[in-house]
Amino acid sequence: MLPVIEKLLILQDRDRKLMGVQDELARLEPERQDLKAKLTGSQADLDGAKHKVRQLESERKKLELEVEARKSLIEKYSLQQFQTKKNEEYRALAHEIETCKEQIQKLDDQQLEFMEQMEAAQKIVASASQTATEGKKVIDARLGDIATREANLREELAGLQSNRSELAAAVDDSTRSRYDRLLKQKGQSVIVGIQHGVCGGCHMGLSRSVVLTCQADLEIIPCPNCGRILYYTSDMDLAVSD
Repeated sequence: MLPVIEKLLILQDRDRKLMGVQDELARLEPERQDLKAKLTGSQADLDGAKHKVRQLESERKKLELEVEARKSLIEKYSLQQFQTKKNEEYRALAHEIETCKEQIQKLDDQQLEFMEQMEAAQKIVASASQTATEGKKVIDARLGDIATREANLREELAGLQSNRSELAAAVDDSTRSRYDRLLKQKGQSVIVGIQHGVCGGCHMGLSRSVVLTCQADLEIIPCPNCGRILYYTSDMDLAVSD
């Protein structure tokens, strides 16, 4: 194997590890945001349930005030009844008192309905609160794990990057430029082996002359199909079908 190919394989291995760590780091933020969204969602459910309870309580208090207002009217009409000496006026006041009592009964029934709704809403609040609390514990733990993973990955990345430039500098400028260009175009597989006369990158068949030239280890041989740099080791099967 050509010395430059050996250096390129070492560089490629480093770049693959770098890409792997960078990919893992890139996946962390969406994972973090997804967890935060779930946390926000459960809190929003809890806030919505609490708001519903407050609305019901507000409506119930309005009914309560209406009941008190009608009770005040009953007291007023009763006092006027006591003071009046006219039968017609007395009967009119009695009718108003009866109307107020009927209204109070209806308002009391409505209050009972609101209280039942509040009881159901409070159960929803309790359930949402438990869900939010338990969910927060789980999510906080997972966010902590993500933070730890991120710190470890960044440390690993820094270690991998520390002497990457030295590995790249060991390759001549022309070949390194060629490698870097292929790295951008092809991804992790730039320096590829031959197996059964097939390129290890694009998996297209290679001519016998290309295979034999690669085996001779006299120069850098590109795949005529994809442009990747080919290499040979003794454990590879170079047989090419006629």
